[in-house]
Amino acid sequence: MSHYYRLVVSCPDRVGIVSRVSGFIAGHGGSITEASQHSDLETGRFFMRYEILADSIGMPPEALREAFAPIAREFEMHWRLTDTRLRPRVVLMVSKESHCLVDLLYRWTAGELDCDIAAVISNHEAMRGLVEWHGIPYHHVPVLPEQKQAAFDEVQRLVDEVRADCVVLARYMQILPPAVCERYAGRVINIHHSFLPSFAGAKPYHQAYERGVKLIGATCHYVTEELDAGPIIEQDIHRVSHCHTPDDLVRFGRDVEKAVLARGLRWHLEDRVLIHGNKTVVFA
Repeated sequence: MSHYYRLVVSCPDRVGIVSRVSGFIAGHGGSITEASQHSDLETGRFFMRYEILADSIGMPPEALREAFAPIAREFEMHWRLTDTRLRPRVVLMVSKESHCLVDLLYRWTAGELDCDIAAVISNHEAMRGLVEWHGIPYHHVPVLPEQKQAAFDEVQRLVDEVRADCVVLARYMQILPPAVCERYAGRVINIHHSFLPSFAGAKPYHQAYERGVKLIGATCHYVTEELDAGPIIEQDIHRVSHCHTPDDLVRFGRDVEKAVLARGLRWHLEDRVLIHGNKTVVFA
C-alpha cells in the first residue's frame, strides 16, 4: 500500500487558505493525491482534508508538523497530520448481538479496515470463542447494577492499557457514564436503529411492525453524554411494506446497522470526519 500523510484542518474561513496550504506542500515537493474542502457559510468555518504522498515530500511527519505550525497559527487552525504507517488501535465493545461485531471482524480480516483491533470488551461471555479465534484479546467486564462504577473504571483501564485511538460500540447495550464520554470525546462511535425515540425499549422492530412503518434505518454517531444525540457520521434506510414480517424487519435492520457502522468507522479511521459542534463534515 502507498504511504500517505493526511492533513486535516478546521479554521475561520478567509481568502487564501487553500493557496497557502497547497503552496506549502508544493514548496516541499509534496504531491497531493486527494483534496477536499468545504466552507460553512452559516458559521464562517472552513474545513480541509489533504492526502499527500509521503515519499514525495522528503521529510518525516514530525518535521512536517514543525514546518507547518507557523501557517496553522497564522490561520488559527485546529489541525492534525497523521501518518498512514501508524495504524489506529481500535477497541470493540459488544453485548449479546453479534451481527455488527462479526461484520467488523470480517472486514478487518479482509483488509477493508486499516487498523489494529487491540481488544474486545464485553459485558457477557457470549462472543469469547469468536473473538479469540481471530487472535484478539477478549475481556469480560460484567456491568452489575450495584457495581457500574467499578465496571466502567475497568473498561477505562483496559482502553488506556491497549492505547486505543478509537472505541466502537458494536451493539454494546450499556450506557457509558459521562466521565468516559468526556475522556474519549470524538473517539467513541456507536450504532443505533432509527426508531428512537418512538420505539424505545425491548423489541423495537416488533413495535415498528405494529405501527406499520414504511422504512427502517440506522445511525452511526459519536458518543456524548446525551444518549444517542452525538454528532452523526452516517445514516441509511431500507424500505419495508405491509408484506414484511417482524422477522424481516429485524433482518433488514441488522443489515443496515452493520453497513452503516462499517462505513462510519472506515471514514473515521481515514480521517474523513471533522466534528463541527454537534454536526460533522464528512469527506467521503
